[in-house]
Amino acid sequence: MKRTKLISKTLYILCLAMSFIYGATTLYALVCKLTNINIHYTGKQEIIAYPFTDTPFLILNPTWSYWLFSFLIPILFYALFFFFLANVFKVFLQQRIFIGENIVHLKRFYIHNLFVPVILVFIASFFEEIETPVFIIVALHFFLGVFVFILSDIFRQGLNLQNEQDLYI
Repeated sequence: MKRTKLISKTLYILCLAMSFIYGATTLYALVCKLTNINIHYTGKQEIIAYPFTDTPFLILNPTWSYWLFSFLIPILFYALFFFFLANVFKVFLQQRIFIGENIVHLKRFYIHNLFVPVILVFIASFFEEIETPVFIIVALHFFLGVFVFILSDIFRQGLNLQNEQDLYI
């Protein structure tokens, strides 16, 4: 179990860092777009530079539909994805893993992966052209959601057995 905890702790920290990076990038890009600071326009592109430099950081299409459906919503989705994934790894760091709080973390993750990508792609398809790799990514999220759904069901059963055992003691 030591190895599992070490791997889980490492991945927990990595996923929290990724969630922060995605969230900070979203916030920074949004501030640049809304205030027109640190953003350069070159005909068909908007270039957001790294803070306090002129070095390109994000190269985007200037239309609002692109900004919203091809940049802002996907990057926010992955900020949440990594946050929820960090909480899944946090589950395995607990002394007792079969507790209600851990089942809630698993449930948030599988709902986020089963339903949100499909809904977002469906809505975005009205405003932007959806390319084939996006459907592959949605399918991967769906299968990941199904796997974690099964895992949460195992945890729910473990919690029930643990509660029954506690009643007998």
